[in-house]
Amino acid sequence: MNPADAFAASSADARPLHCVQQAGLDEWRQAQLPEIGQWLDAQTFSAGTGSLVLLPGGNGIGGAVLGVADPHDPFAYAHAPYALPPGDWRLQGELDDDARRALQLGWGLGAYRFTRYKAATRAPARLVLDDADAETADLIAACTRVRDLVNTPTEHMGPQELEQVVREIALAHGAEVEVVEGDALLEANFPAIHAVGRASHRAPRLIELRWGDASHPHLALVGKGVCFDTGGLDIKAAAGMRNMKKDMGGAAHAIALAELVMARRLPLRLTLLVPAVENAIGPNAFRPGEVVATRKGVSVEIDNTDAEGRMVLCDALAYAGEQSPALLLDFATLTGAARIALGPELPALYSNDDALAHDWLAAGTQTRDPLWRMPLWQPYVRYLTSHVADIANASSSTMAGSITAAIYLQRFVPKGQAWAHLDVYSWNDSERAGRPVGGEAQALRAAFAMLKARYA
Repeated sequence: MNPADAFAASSADARPLHCVQQAGLDEWRQAQLPEIGQWLDAQTFSAGTGSLVLLPGGNGIGGAVLGVADPHDPFAYAHAPYALPPGDWRLQGELDDDARRALQLGWGLGAYRFTRYKAATRAPARLVLDDADAETADLIAACTRVRDLVNTPTEHMGPQELEQVVREIALAHGAEVEVVEGDALLEANFPAIHAVGRASHRAPRLIELRWGDASHPHLALVGKGVCFDTGGLDIKAAAGMRNMKKDMGGAAHAIALAELVMARRLPLRLTLLVPAVENAIGPNAFRPGEVVATRKGVSVEIDNTDAEGRMVLCDALAYAGEQSPALLLDFATLTGAARIALGPELPALYSNDDALAHDWLAAGTQTRDPLWRMPLWQPYVRYLTSHVADIANASSSTMAGSITAAIYLQRFVPKGQAWAHLDVYSWNDSERAGRPVGGEAQALRAAFAMLKARYA
């Protein structure tokens, strides 16, 4: 379902919707008819988080009251589209501009359902917006883009399909796309990307999108596009492989952020790089113990073929670094260790630039789109020691798995290059208001807010 269908520009039949905080409930009640207060008492309504009560009217439903904890948190409103009966609803009372944008964003995120293979059981309630905010609509579209890409099974979202998505976005915004595919990756000096993807019947590729004015600051976005991850010859257990269609969640974030930058026409020169592969098992799959060449000239011993994401990223990061961008950001569903450390809701942020990290964290707080900074603790590079190559792609130790992965990536970023890496889960394990089970955009809105504050 397209979340845009959850909004209406006008409606003569819209019912009134009141958004009330718990602390302001008594004041709101005093402005209503006594019967309304009696009805709320009968419903034991206290305007708690995620609550809603329907108000009686002459023809049945006369309106509704939505309990809102934080009026600037989009997810405070996200239960409304499916908690309310279908039909049109219009906000009553005053909200400040930030709260109105949060209402619009939360409504759009709450209305989302992935319906490519299964129809929704009902339509969401529609919010009447006389003055819809265009940027908020683009943010909803970006989050929907991530969710749709991650939710689509690999059968219909392999490397070629991911390329097609980038081409369609480029066409819509006047960007250019170049793709290096299959054995041409070796000729173009992207050997690590080729090594990971060579066993699949679907050719690996590096997708590159370019957009913007050459005089503007250069932003490079890199997204891990492992469209399915078996683990390779170090095969995952069934439970670990079940949701590996989401292993291109980093690419989904980078693609959606690039689309958002172009849609809002930020004054940036943009390069998007997506190494798109399938980590399959076959007679020519890369093996534990092999030494793989990389674009940077750093030799890598394969400790574990399930640490493939950092292999495709290292070539793309090296290529991005050769262009000396003003800012280099990468997104990746890189480690289970980050989830063990921070859980599913907090992406792990690593950066070699304190100002960049501060700006992204501050934007996360402002937009209610959180992330958490983790240390690039250099002594842990000892866990990546190889006796036959410059570095190993993983460690036999279970210690500091997310940190060592980030340190591995840092090896391929030029010294002095402002860089941040986001280890993102891209998934909701459980159903919550505005967060259905499946693909999820995390710290994406924060990333855009950070870029807007820096460059707009």
